[in-house]
Amino acid sequence: MNTTVKQEAVFVGVNRQAFVVDFNSRENLVAVGAANTIGLWYPLAPDHHGVFATLKGHTKSITGVRFIPNSDYLISTGEDHLVLVWKKDQDSYKLVQSLSDHEDSVTCIAIVNEFLFATGGADGKICLWTISDGQVTLAHKFTVKTGFYPLCLAIQDIDEFGNFILAISGTNNNIYIYSFNKADISQTFTQSTVLVGHEDWIKCLSFVCEQDHKNYILASGSQDRYIRLWRLKLNELIDHSDEDDSKLILLSNRQFKFSMSNDSHAAFSFEALIMGHDDWVTGLQWHPSYHDKSSTQAKRLQLLSSSADTALMVWEMDDESGIWCCVNRLGEMSIKGASTATGASGGFWSCLWFVDPDTKHQYILANGKTGSIRVYKSIDEEAKSFESVLGITGANREITDVVWSKDGKYFNVTSLDQTTRLYAQWTKDREPTWHEFSRPQIHGYDMICYDNVSATKFVSGGDEKVLRVFEMTNSISKLLSNLCGIDVVSHDKQEELPEAASLPVLGLSNKAANEQLEAGEAAQKQQDEEADVQPVVAEKDDILAKLTTPPLEDHLQRYTLFPEIEKLYGHGYEITCCATNKNESLIASACRSNTAKHAGIRVFNVKNDYQLSSQVLLGHSLTITSMEFSPNGDYLLAVSRDRLYSLWKVVDELNAQFELVELNLKAHSRIIWDCAWLPVQNLFVTVSRDKQMKLWDVNTPGELKASHKFEEPITSVSCYQHAVDNTFLVAVGFESGNVNLVTIDTTTLQFTTVTSVDEKITPSSRVSKLSFSSASPKIRLSVGSHDTSVRVYSIN
Repeated sequence: MNTTVKQEAVFVGVNRQAFVVDFNSRENLVAVGAANTIGLWYPLAPDHHGVFATLKGHTKSITGVRFIPNSDYLISTGEDHLVLVWKKDQDSYKLVQSLSDHEDSVTCIAIVNEFLFATGGADGKICLWTISDGQVTLAHKFTVKTGFYPLCLAIQDIDEFGNFILAISGTNNNIYIYSFNKADISQTFTQSTVLVGHEDWIKCLSFVCEQDHKNYILASGSQDRYIRLWRLKLNELIDHSDEDDSKLILLSNRQFKFSMSNDSHAAFSFEALIMGHDDWVTGLQWHPSYHDKSSTQAKRLQLLSSSADTALMVWEMDDESGIWCCVNRLGEMSIKGASTATGASGGFWSCLWFVDPDTKHQYILANGKTGSIRVYKSIDEEAKSFESVLGITGANREITDVVWSKDGKYFNVTSLDQTTRLYAQWTKDREPTWHEFSRPQIHGYDMICYDNVSATKFVSGGDEKVLRVFEMTNSISKLLSNLCGIDVVSHDKQEELPEAASLPVLGLSNKAANEQLEAGEAAQKQQDEEADVQPVVAEKDDILAKLTTPPLEDHLQRYTLFPEIEKLYGHGYEITCCATNKNESLIASACRSNTAKHAGIRVFNVKNDYQLSSQVLLGHSLTITSMEFSPNGDYLLAVSRDRLYSLWKVVDELNAQFELVELNLKAHSRIIWDCAWLPVQNLFVTVSRDKQMKLWDVNTPGELKASHKFEEPITSVSCYQHAVDNTFLVAVGFESGNVNLVTIDTTTLQFTTVTSVDEKITPSSRVSKLSFSSASPKIRLSVGSHDTSVRVYSIN
């Protein structure tokens, strides 16, 4: 069998760090740090393809990503103490150097030009690196002071003699200024002065050159919610009037003077205090034209700031008063007490500002706590106003479950970032691309498992003792129909679905918005009747009906929730897995356990108002890791940490009664992580940490039909539910993130590995769930991983 695998889409959430997003103006390419991988994305591409590749090299979460200007190199830093150097390789990058001079997590990075950059770490050390002929060399390593840990760096070359200024902020209220000369960094490196004025830790620093090598401004943003501007003057521009002893020295006129090599002199002075944010200032960037020396665009001195208060602000100095005013505000209005769980973004971690070289439109990017990147595009040439456009979205914690819809046309994902997400193809009048179309559940607990109850309903389990059942809204059904050509239900039945859902501020349960509206209307009607007031009929406004593109992050958080219709109780500990049968009548679930008493399977009867069955399916002694009903719904298969599998036959579906067919005591020698049924009714496979995949037959309980041993532990398995060339196609996921495609011959029942998916497109860590789409003829496989990514592969 000639098999090729192509990656159709990859969704990753951006890390909650300040330095993990950067733009390469030569390639119009954005790099993002996502878990321990680097995602590459073309934000200006008209096809809205999203992240197209991920780079693997780090073993822990990435803390910084920066392109080296005017070169083919990219630098990344991580919690694994490493600084990695990447070089452009066709349309991607390859790892060329690994630097391990830091002894703890690398917390910050700053790059000034193609020859020099700096990193700071949780070990308290700051490293200066030089670049020559593609090789990065450590030039100087130092500590600011005992007990001080750097959080942000900024470097600026300030004159033609090779002098540089390095600004460092961290775990106190001061900015430490160092100077050095690139001709001999170690010998000329010295602490020049300390800037004081902030009242809390300083999170971001940014230099700008207002005049060529004459006048500079350093912007600093702090947890005290303020932005301070410090002017740097050189040599003859320095004002010496502060040396008059008769004058009172204040912060407003105090100068921080120092000398450098080549008889150069410099002085910092406090320039301005910018107030307007209601929370920590997390990112600062000057207008991009000031960083592009070849730009012919008129340069306006503007400063962009991001904050944990969900705001992005563009500041500009008023010519008459000299006061810095906000000329543009993007993001959301901050709500006191708002958080991700209540539908708010939770603030921004950093900001990025660049110009499209072809259209001259300005773009502002910000990464938030939800893992998405929001994109704002200027409407007019002067960038006086911006509009929200499509960015990238994805979970920013481990993926725990991936399940395709009943018709196999879209899929849902659960994650430890406390969300459930729906992904589908945008197909209307364009080349198909995958996007997030709904966020049905935004929860207060980490999400663990998911399964379809019907075409419009699903059940999910979080890191709590309760299962919850949700129903798709009319607005999402119409959106999938309009943009994706997916008819979840017939058009005449769409109106039977709830209109929309909302999440109460102090609740975990999504409520149907029309139910809340009806309750409110009833109360208002009663008041109007008592007051003899003529009622006013309000027109219901469906925000999603107006969309011509997939929902933006604002829409996903506010308007795409599904209402919760049932809570299912019965477990004593946190839910670990759930499964539903073909006839949409049974929901089986299990919870964490280290005793036989709690390691039972509980079954809920959907057709009988989700009533809990009196029968508890006992047999296992430890946590059940996975369950699956057979394709015809006659059997339920469960696997566990106790290395056993149990097989149950449905004897009375109406009353949810089962009988034990087999409890295999010698199934595997290590934890069994997953199981899957083949398209025929009697065969199933189990996979384990013992590196083996085993084939079993219902008709001969306990008799091993075939097995295959791989080179590493297996963590997930999925079977395509159609025969291909008289063989069964099985996907196998591994601890390392690798994915293999295996066939099982229908006559000989022999395993054959037909292909290993190219490592360039596989996850960087454990595969948590594999799931084949049931739609044909195109074979699609979705893969969820602990590296927070969800990938869609097409297989020929």
